[in-house]
Amino acid sequence: MPNIASILKAEISRVARKEVRSEIETLRKASTLHRASIAALRRQVDKLEKELRRAGKGTARTQAEDADGEGADAAPARRFSATRLASHREKLGLSAAAYGKLVGVTGQTIYKWEQGKARPRKAQLECLASVRGLSRREAEQQLEAA
Repeated sequence: MPNIASILKAEISRVARKEVRSEIETLRKASTLHRASIAALRRQVDKLEKELRRAGKGTARTQAEDADGEGADAAPARRFSATRLASHREKLGLSAAAYGKLVGVTGQTIYKWEQGKARPRKAQLECLASVRGLSRREAEQQLEAA
């Protein structure tokens, strides 16, 4: 026959485990909610940091362009297209090295511009614009003179 003390002890243990389970369950739910909110906040911080970097790059570019072109306010903004550069070079019938001589850069630079691996600087865009207006004869004359 079991001892009353052991029965009482077993009952107290069972009730205690039941209470602990209910308390732990509420803690688990709270922990899950906290983890979800932390993950959402991290995503938001990452997004804001990316936007800040983009904005910083944009302002750095505009500041650099302002410093470069302080007296050139009348100069139009130049756009660059790699495919148009390649088609113009082919239209003139020039190699990349010859086209590079007209612009004032190397042939390798012309290849990188055409492939989109690099972009010309503002001063180089001006040189490209001046070469863009040349005909095949004019380009050949400038290459012979150089």
